[in-house]
Amino acid sequence: MKKRDKIIYWIATIWLSLGMLSTGIVQLLQLEENIQSMELLGYPMYLLSILGVWKILGVIAILLPKFPLLKEWAYAGFFFVMSGAIISHLAVGDELITLFGPILLLVLTVASWYFRPANRKLEKL
Repeated sequence: MKKRDKIIYWIATIWLSLGMLSTGIVQLLQLEENIQSMELLGYPMYLLSILGVWKILGVIAILLPKFPLLKEWAYAGFFFVMSGAIISHLAVGDELITLFGPILLLVLTVASWYFRPANRKLEKL
């Protein structure tokens, strides 16, 4: 692996982890801003707890060494959650600024997944 790719991987992965961990914690705390956002999007409040727990577990999965299959699932989950957030905000006509966070986390998810080292990838059959 090239040194440049390793640097890109770790920068993307650290920022992705910080973003997912912080939003996961905020979702578990169910702050008023998150509750209002979920109501606007038409989602039930219990979804905040589910998303919060899965985001935190996903961060643990991508940071732990080994477990490549678990990492693939975590990256897929992050991709689905962030793309779903983007689509949800667009569907209700939310302001474009609300797309910044999900788009950034989606880009970081793809970058981290793409540049991950060979020992963090599934073996090819």
